[in-house]
Amino acid sequence: MQSIEQLQERVRAAAAHGRTLRIRGGGTKDWYGQRLEGEILDTRGHAGIVDYEPTELVITARCGTPLREIEAALAERSQMLAFEPPHFGEDATFGGAIAAGLSGPRRSSSGAVRDFVLGAKLLDGKGDVLSFGGQVMKNVAGYDVSRLLAGSLGTLGVLLEMSVKVLPRPFAETTLRFRMGEIDAIRKLNEWGGQPLPVASSCWHDGVLALRLSGAQAAVDAAVRSLGGEVMPDCGPFWASLREQRHPFFAGEGALWRLSVPPTLGAIVLGGAQLIEWGGAQRWLRADGDAATAASIRRTVSACGGHATLFRGGDKGVGVFQPLQPALARIHERLKASFDPSNVFNPGRMY
Repeated sequence: MQSIEQLQERVRAAAAHGRTLRIRGGGTKDWYGQRLEGEILDTRGHAGIVDYEPTELVITARCGTPLREIEAALAERSQMLAFEPPHFGEDATFGGAIAAGLSGPRRSSSGAVRDFVLGAKLLDGKGDVLSFGGQVMKNVAGYDVSRLLAGSLGTLGVLLEMSVKVLPRPFAETTLRFRMGEIDAIRKLNEWGGQPLPVASSCWHDGVLALRLSGAQAAVDAAVRSLGGEVMPDCGPFWASLREQRHPFFAGEGALWRLSVPPTLGAIVLGGAQLIEWGGAQRWLRADGDAATAASIRRTVSACGGHATLFRGGDKGVGVFQPLQPALARIHERLKASFDPSNVFNPGRMY
């Protein structure tokens, strides 16, 4: 078991000697984000579930706790992490899932990672332990900071411990499959989104729309009768393949772009194959990752009110994340200076 004091010593020594540290759990998402810098600060020794109260729908665990251990404990009580964090490997950790801020197929109906974070303990760049939020929604002191840490990629400090809200597993689930084009699929998803249907997830690719229905058995059965379509047998592996990007669409070494756009936006022609999730709000694009292509993609997506991330592969020199607006960039600089004044943690990971 790695103590907080040991982690503090590493951070304070790094700050004193001008060294940088790269916070790392299982390393399953090392490829995500900008360049990696610094000595590895391994968090896997700081592990374990601190508190789990099924009746309160809250679990608190240390950063190095294996994500599969968290999910197994929840499954025993028929509960789940509703944002369905991708593992991308057997060694994924709880802290890494929060720091990466990535959500799976259920995100459009249940919410993003940050929506479930209730509280956090953070080891900042000065070696101090800070506490934000708590274990209930009513504790608003520091609640906004806890949410801010989701997706920060370890640039603000070590997420020592997190409390997140969990949800019951749905009583029934069915996946329907429809054959339709991209424009019709987007139109239908938005139409169904305005109706009282138990739609949990969606995926369109190559002329096929898959729709996951989750909830009470009566509600799911009624939706099946109303929507029609073809029932997909044993649909669990399909949604898992999307979450973990084992679906054939994600195979290969070419650049993979993640587009975040308004769900009502129609088809975007960008010269590559696409897979559409989250009711139209998340679109995966296979296209080149060179500077000219990146500029064209970002220009087009920005004009539509969205942004584009070079999620995997390609030339990171073009910038993995779309540049922030000046006002937001200044806020990020102030946050970094406040939490990590010596620039100890992953200085080049995000920008």
